[in-house]
Amino acid sequence: MADSDIPHTTPLLLPDAIHQAVQPGTALLRLETTRSREGILDGAWWPRTRDIGTELPALISVLTGHLGPITRVGVDASAWNGLPPRLVIDGQVVHLDSDPVGDDTVLVTRGHNDHFALLVVPPDTTADAAREAMARAVRADNITQAAQILIATTPEPEDRAADAAG
Repeated sequence: MADSDIPHTTPLLLPDAIHQAVQPGTALLRLETTRSREGILDGAWWPRTRDIGTELPALISVLTGHLGPITRVGVDASAWNGLPPRLVIDGQVVHLDSDPVGDDTVLVTRGHNDHFALLVVPPDTTADAAREAMARAVRADNITQAAQILIATTPEPEDRAADAAG
């Protein structure tokens, strides 16, 4: 019997290896080879801290390897500890725009006008909630806004207390 013939009761959103690798500092991207990017989000990022100068260079380095030079990044300044107007990353100047995009989203610009929207998982998110949020964000058919994904994947306060006790 082939794997495809075995009924799965719970759909796996990400391969098991990805679930083990997703930790603070991880970025997941859904890069399509066509011009049409159907989903609302192109990926997800789980920074370790709210220090943009520490967190952004690694993300931009990875994105540059897949997308080419990144020229601008739009973030909500209120979500980060200090926002410089630009950073030099791998010898390239990346301009930072303080856009009211919401603290749940980062907009990355390649070239003059090619934008990629990434869900930003808050640094203090539990690993299970972060994995679920990131998996939802990278689905090609995702039509849910970043804020709604985070709300849907964040455990209720009593769930957190039960998890801590168990």
